[in-house]
Amino acid sequence: MRPKIFCVFLLIILTVGFVHRLIGQDSIQHKKIIYKINIKENIMPTAWRMVKVGFDEAKKKNADVILIHLNTYGGMVDMADSIRTKILNSTIPVWVFIDNQAASAGALISLACDSIYMRKGGSIGAATVVDQSGNVVPDKFQSFMRSTMRATAEAKGYDTIITGNDTILKWRRDPHIAEAMVDPSIYIEGIIDSGKVLTFTADEAIKHGYCEGNAESVNEVIEKAGIKSYQIEEFRPTWLDKIIGFLTNPFVSGILIMIIIGGIYFELQTPGVGFPLAAAATAAILYFAPFYLEGLVEHWEILIFILGIILVMVEIFAIPGFGVIGISGIILMVAGLTLAMIDNEIFRNPVNFNLLTILKPFGIVVFSIFIGLIGSILLSKKLLTSTLFPNLALQNNLNAQDGYVGIDAKIKSMVGAEGMAITMLRPSGKIQLGNDWFDAIAEFGYIEKGSKIKVSRDEAGQLYVIKA
Repeated sequence: MRPKIFCVFLLIILTVGFVHRLIGQDSIQHKKIIYKINIKENIMPTAWRMVKVGFDEAKKKNADVILIHLNTYGGMVDMADSIRTKILNSTIPVWVFIDNQAASAGALISLACDSIYMRKGGSIGAATVVDQSGNVVPDKFQSFMRSTMRATAEAKGYDTIITGNDTILKWRRDPHIAEAMVDPSIYIEGIIDSGKVLTFTADEAIKHGYCEGNAESVNEVIEKAGIKSYQIEEFRPTWLDKIIGFLTNPFVSGILIMIIIGGIYFELQTPGVGFPLAAAATAAILYFAPFYLEGLVEHWEILIFILGIILVMVEIFAIPGFGVIGISGIILMVAGLTLAMIDNEIFRNPVNFNLLTILKPFGIVVFSIFIGLIGSILLSKKLLTSTLFPNLALQNNLNAQDGYVGIDAKIKSMVGAEGMAITMLRPSGKIQLGNDWFDAIAEFGYIEKGSKIKVSRDEAGQLYVIKA
């Protein structure tokens, strides 16, 4: 009997162990993966990059939920719209935990999420579009934001409520409320008076269906959603992500454009120096490289920019004056720099197109080029006459037998004299006054070879001329 009892006892132990192991494996298999992405800054290209990379990683990890930990006062509307579209197209449920503020662009992102949780004392709304100075932009931009907010609220669908024999369809998030977060002229009885932009507190958002509940931490959000067994995977940007995010910041992009324009201008002023051209080339690489890595820039956009530079050079060096070729070159340069900031997906899918997508990068490029050009002109006048940079001005030793003469005290008497440009002045070059040749600098722009000139002033032995 004892061997039988031992066998039965052993069988029971093995069965219990096997069942325990199955239960343990089952609990591991059903452990939910929550992939968390932190957005605790202004909505800029950095935030858009984090969302793109984060969503890809969440998919690779087979995440059950993507949780955005959000605290922002707003940012760029086009970047927020890209994030919104990414969330709406996600096959993985997306939740957002508003840890204090979801203003402006943050409100748009939050509305796109499947579930919204807010910290007590937090707020959501105030999505009116403003410019860099905080001034409200024209209504055509507000109209775009109103329609986008409304469409995002509508995308969350509606609930079916049956009362007796009646079936009522009720929006999960009232689209009219979403519009009121943008447009102060909208009046909703019991919610917002006309003349004010709508912003909800956490409790108000819950009351009107714009929040699933209050929470004080990410863990509390997950528990309130009814998930008991879970593990949190968090997106952590790499050093490359941080560098790309920094270089694609509109302010940094503007600085790089100024360096490109300034470098080209100084190289044309002082050909052969080399440093300005190297600075311009480096800035161009730093400008295009991050957008290329992001997939925003394709080869043809870079080629457009390079072709624009070539046409400008041809106009300056091969065809005196400034005409169709030079203007075409400038247009191509501006187009290349602008298109680099725009996701080419909008050209493949025109449904995603909106005016802000084009106007904002175009404005950054044009403004940066203008400031860079004006700054270069002002700075060049200082540097060309400065003793700190003697090599920037023409300082060659010239022999008398070659027809050149030195500058003496009588040079001051040359002011007002008229003569001819012996070489092209870009802006430095040679002029002839009477039978003598002199170094001279054009006061404005370039002066073609053979043009009649007039000496406008003398500064430290250096003649400045204008076209006669």
